[in-house]
Amino acid sequence: MKKTCSFLFFVLAMISHVFGQNTESTQEVSTPVQSAIIYLYGAEVNHSKQVTLNSGRNKIVFVGLSAKLDSKSIQVNATGDVSILAISDVINYMANQKESIKIKQLKDSALLLNDVISQLNNDKDAFVTEKNMLLVNDKIGGNEKGVAIAELKLAADFYRSRIKEINAEVFKLDKKTIQLNEVLSKTNQQLRELNAKNNQPTSEITILLSSATKTTTTINLKYIVSDAGWAPSYDLHAEDINQPIELKYRAKVFNNTGIDWNDIKIKLSTSDPSQSASKPVLLTWNLDYYSGPVYKGNVYSNSNAAPAYQSNQGYIQNSITSNQSIDAQEKSAPNKNVKPIEFEEIQVSELSAEFDIKTSYSIPSDAKPYIVDVTEYKLPATYQHHSVPKIDRDAFLLARITGWEDLDLVEGPANVYYGGTYVGQSYIYTRSADDTLDLSLGRDNKVLVTRSKVKEFCNTKYLGNAKKETFGYEMVVKNNRKTAVQIDVLDQIPVSTQSDIIVEALEITKAEYDTKTGKLTWTYTLQPGEVKKIVLTYSVKYPKTATINLQKTKSKMRAKF
Repeated sequence: MKKTCSFLFFVLAMISHVFGQNTESTQEVSTPVQSAIIYLYGAEVNHSKQVTLNSGRNKIVFVGLSAKLDSKSIQVNATGDVSILAISDVINYMANQKESIKIKQLKDSALLLNDVISQLNNDKDAFVTEKNMLLVNDKIGGNEKGVAIAELKLAADFYRSRIKEINAEVFKLDKKTIQLNEVLSKTNQQLRELNAKNNQPTSEITILLSSATKTTTTINLKYIVSDAGWAPSYDLHAEDINQPIELKYRAKVFNNTGIDWNDIKIKLSTSDPSQSASKPVLLTWNLDYYSGPVYKGNVYSNSNAAPAYQSNQGYIQNSITSNQSIDAQEKSAPNKNVKPIEFEEIQVSELSAEFDIKTSYSIPSDAKPYIVDVTEYKLPATYQHHSVPKIDRDAFLLARITGWEDLDLVEGPANVYYGGTYVGQSYIYTRSADDTLDLSLGRDNKVLVTRSKVKEFCNTKYLGNAKKETFGYEMVVKNNRKTAVQIDVLDQIPVSTQSDIIVEALEITKAEYDTKTGKLTWTYTLQPGEVKKIVLTYSVKYPKTATINLQKTKSKMRAKF
């Protein structure tokens, strides 16, 4: 009997030992984002956590992650003698995210306001019900039996006094309800501004590890998320035309991943995180004449731009096109309180650029742009003025920068400051194949340009069946600066598209004349205080029975009464 019991204990101990080795130790860990590589669209975020593993299999579950992560991009490594057996991820729709103190206070305020408004409405209903009861029971003494005058007077006084009191109370309640509704509306708007999300799902990544002994290891986790990115923003400072330009390279970074990035190290990149692993295929590179950017609202476009290579993923244009973004959209429903991010198509260098940001930044998950300082450059520049007095009588100052290809610029808007004053917004457009980048520094009121019609040069003559009109203009350019300036003055002569319309340039004051486009260019170097006069006359001959619009116009809006 004793031998049998000993054998059973031995078997149970062996079974317990075997199953003990196969049981998995599960740990839930929560760790914030520690660093991120932010792409023009998308970001690679990094987590790191030190955990203690038991001997055998261990299951580590990272919780509270962004629901917009790309499952295919998950990468895990662990220090020490630890084997990674499996990695999986799921969406947790039951998780409750930790809210900021401000959002919690606002939600509590909204809840309290709703309770008070409900109580006021209940009080109002009680008064209205009482008033209705008084009005229904207004027959005193019945339909047949009369009432004494004294009793009637007392009843009338009671009805009048009580209904008056009820109306006054209802008025106070309505007034107070309106005030509280205004406060509640502002509170809800502030919650929407803070992107306060209710019951937003999160992701969980489960990592199965194996360790021969009990040990401590550091697990590094990184993955790609959508709904984040950056766009360039520049500040151009020019003190005078004999000084270099200071270019402050900045970025507007947004985060709408559902998880705040608090005090993290970031790196900006122009590469594509969703690029294909397939080998690239070269396409024919067709060169065409550069026509310059076309400005439409807030977007520049260029019909001549064409890609030099083909890949399985393209750049984003007004929509999300990568597979990872589609996965992310399926995983989480859109937040109606967040204004959608607008995108535009840009061209970047084939060789990706990266910028290590020295300072740590906090980027809340509210889809709003946050300014990040990237770097600064002192750029030697040559300055040139440009004027088209037919359209605008101001002279515009241009800075011409060479060697800009080494600056890793991404096309984008630039705030221009001249002499310490904000002069407007320009656009750094890098698609030109020229090695010189022209930056507009706005209007220069120290260089004056005027254009006026000269009556004595203008006349109309009839030659048989033809009509000939002559036009004459005088332009005056004056340099009020203390230094010499170089200026290009542009004008034009109309170009005939019909054989019976003859255009003749009579006087162009030694301009460079393009007969195909009718463009006239005068280039001068003006010394301080120097004045140049330009005379432009031309004639147009056409059949006198025809009607020709000889004045170039532009469209404007006005009120219609």
